[in-house]
Parts: sequence; C-alpha cells; structure tokens
Amino acid sequence: MRNGRIRNRDERDEYSFRPVRRSDLALLEAWLQLPQVSRWWGDPAEQLALLTSDLDEPDMVMKLVTFQATPFAYIQDYPIHRWPQPHLTHLPRGSRGLDCFIGRAEMYGQGHGAAFLRRRALQLRAAGAPTVAIDPDVRNLHAHRACVSAAFRDTGETVTSEGKVRLLVFES
Repeated sequence: MRNGRIRNRDERDEYSFRPVRRSDLALLEAWLQLPQVSRWWGDPAEQLALLTSDLDEPDMVMKLVTFQATPFAYIQDYPIHRWPQPHLTHLPRGSRGLDCFIGRAEMYGQGHGAAFLRRRALQLRAAGAPTVAIDPDVRNLHAHRACVSAAFRDTGETVTSEGKVRLLVFES
C-alpha cells in the first residue's frame, strides 16, 4: 500500500473478519460517535444498544474488519427474510443483507471499503447466498461508489421507512 491506497491484489488479501466480542463494544461506541458514521447510522447510543442486543442474536453475523491485523471497520450480515423489509422481499430466499461502516477516518477514500465489501460478499456467495444486498442512503455517495467498485449492481432508488436508499446487489 502506498499513501494508504490499495495497489495490488496481495494487499487486498490482508483483510480479515473476526467476530465482534463484548470487549469490542467500547471501540464500536467510539466509532459510532464519529460524524462520518453517525450521519448515516443515526444516534450513537441507540445504535450501540442495538449492536449490544444483536450480540445475542445468532442470525446477525457481526464482524470487525481488519487490515494488516488492525481493526478499522464494522460489517454485519443477516438473512434478509428474517427481518423483512419491503424493498428486499423480492430477493431470493437465502439472500443476505449487509450493513457496514469504516471507523477510522484515515482509511476513508483509499479503496478499503470496496475491498472489504467485495471480499465479504464473495464469502457469503461461496457459503450459498444467492444474492447479497446493501442499501445505503441515496445521499451517501461514498458508500455508493464503494459498492459499485466492489461489483455490486445498482438496481435503483427506492423509498423505505428510513428514507430514500439505493439498492445494490452482488450476484457475481
């Protein structure tokens, strides 16, 4: 990596995912308070409470993303039909939904989001998910670019109970 930008495939292979533990909640709390995270995720205290309760939910797979063994992002995936949302119900059974954020500002704009999103989507597809979906806010242009760079296909804009989102799917 030069100047923080990903230069070759070997460097992308330095991403890993490890399960979130209760001892990680303080780190997640700090990340949730960052303006670039709370802008899209909402109230940090409310989100931390949700993440804390999700630790006991076996269908919610919660991971810290590391690069060169250093945690820098959070990602979760879940069976879409377990928590039905009208804009996702048309996806095939077994599809997985993703939510994520980068918690270290110095990792923004360097290609890390696209790299770890693609890696996780490939893992989920290899495990049998027919489709992996993510639905960032339409105003979150950084997330949209990362998803498209990760080979998610933009299926368009839709309105949800939380506002307008872009639905992007990974089927590669």
